[in-house]
Amino acid sequence: MNTSSDLDTGVRAALNELKLDPTQPLIISDADEVLLQFVAGLERYLDGQGLWLDLQTFALSGNIKHKETDEPVPVEKTPDLLAGFFKAEAGNLTAVDHAAEALDALSNRAQIIVLTNVPTAQRDARAESLARQGMSYPVIANKGLKGPAVSHIADAFTAPVFFLDDIPHNLKSVAESHEESRRLHFIADKRLAKLLPPSEHSHFHSSHWPDAQAFMEAELAAQGF
Repeated sequence: MNTSSDLDTGVRAALNELKLDPTQPLIISDADEVLLQFVAGLERYLDGQGLWLDLQTFALSGNIKHKETDEPVPVEKTPDLLAGFFKAEAGNLTAVDHAAEALDALSNRAQIIVLTNVPTAQRDARAESLARQGMSYPVIANKGLKGPAVSHIADAFTAPVFFLDDIPHNLKSVAESHEESRRLHFIADKRLAKLLPPSEHSHFHSSHWPDAQAFMEAELAAQGF
């Protein structure tokens, strides 16, 4: 089990600056492939580098290939490639369809924060990009699994807490750290969604924001919010 004690000190400090009311519902949303079109943006970036993404599996490592030879980029070079992508494009990714409208409607009934594993240096660019596309919410640049960050802020809550992410191990991490949370496995890119079954640690699975919105609204109504 991962706990709040596993939390990066910088992430802890950022979370402690949030002004949240534990008696009101909270939505904690990932950004990539939940609010922002990560894969489409990555593909544009790779194309400019003479590379392409072969969506055979959910992992990026081993699936980024040279256009001329189809040879995969060595796994050990993937982190540097992704770092270059975030530095160049963190502020340029397009919003997922209906995400802004759904969150705007939900904001009348719940507090909303964005918990994203964007590099800390690109946090501001990501926040500005989201705000420019109608999603002006606090953005926390997390490191590692998300369970510790979620438990750090959600353990004090008496109101419902929702968590959205595309990556199964983050859903598992949150399930272990804050079992009471309602977890949504959301993967916007349908090509990517086909590569994974719904997480066993999620309560809902979708690639469509109106459906996710309806699920959360029904859950809120059932609990009197």
